[in-house]
Amino acid sequence: MKMLEQVRSGRRPSPRRVLLYGTQGIGKSTFTACATKPIFIQTEDGLGEIDCDKFPLATRFDQVMKSLEALYTDEHPYRTVVVDSLDWLERLIWEEVCQEKAVGSIEDIGYAKGYVFSLTYWKTFLEGLSALRSDKGMTIILIAHARIERFDNPETDPYDRYTPRLHRLASQMVMEWCDEVLFASYKVHTKQTKEGFDRTRTQGIGTGERIIRTAERPAHVAKNRLNLPDELPLEWNAYAHYITDEKTKGGN
Repeated sequence: MKMLEQVRSGRRPSPRRVLLYGTQGIGKSTFTACATKPIFIQTEDGLGEIDCDKFPLATRFDQVMKSLEALYTDEHPYRTVVVDSLDWLERLIWEEVCQEKAVGSIEDIGYAKGYVFSLTYWKTFLEGLSALRSDKGMTIILIAHARIERFDNPETDPYDRYTPRLHRLASQMVMEWCDEVLFASYKVHTKQTKEGFDRTRTQGIGTGERIIRTAERPAHVAKNRLNLPDELPLEWNAYAHYITDEKTKGGN
């Protein structure tokens, strides 16, 4: 078949590839537990209070890959795979690199090459997820914690922003692979009050409302390919409303 004969038109929605990151205890795992028939691959022990199906706690990288293999080769009812969390998975990857290079710490590999070597494992992991998505029609949700890092913007003075708590190289690879990068946080308002000597004080006021930020702003990294509103409630159905592929909508 000639190349031009292979051209297809129109939209072809596929299961989503989502990275959800945010502060500790905000409800990231609870959000993903409401996705369609989820199964959790847990690399940290934090799902005890959530009613969900999960693999045993992975303490080695090969256990994570065996879980992906089982989902690919065996019959099962699951339609969403959740990895909770990426920053603990990264520790397992670093341990693999250390064993491979016979060093005690990834920092012992000079010139930061250990983090470059880690990308091979990240690539293997993402390829496994891609196979589940393309061949098994599974939605992929990756959970990560957040950290504050300095961003040297060439157009402005440097400033701090929230990013996933991963090494920079791994974070870039994962975020490029994902369709959505969503930042979970609390909604905060600011209030200014006047003080003596013509000074003002800015105070942060929180309502406890949990939200998802879907587009990049100076305070955080984010992206989406669904034309989402800048903010959504931290609820699966609020996100799933915008998913055009019926296979990936929330609910059972």
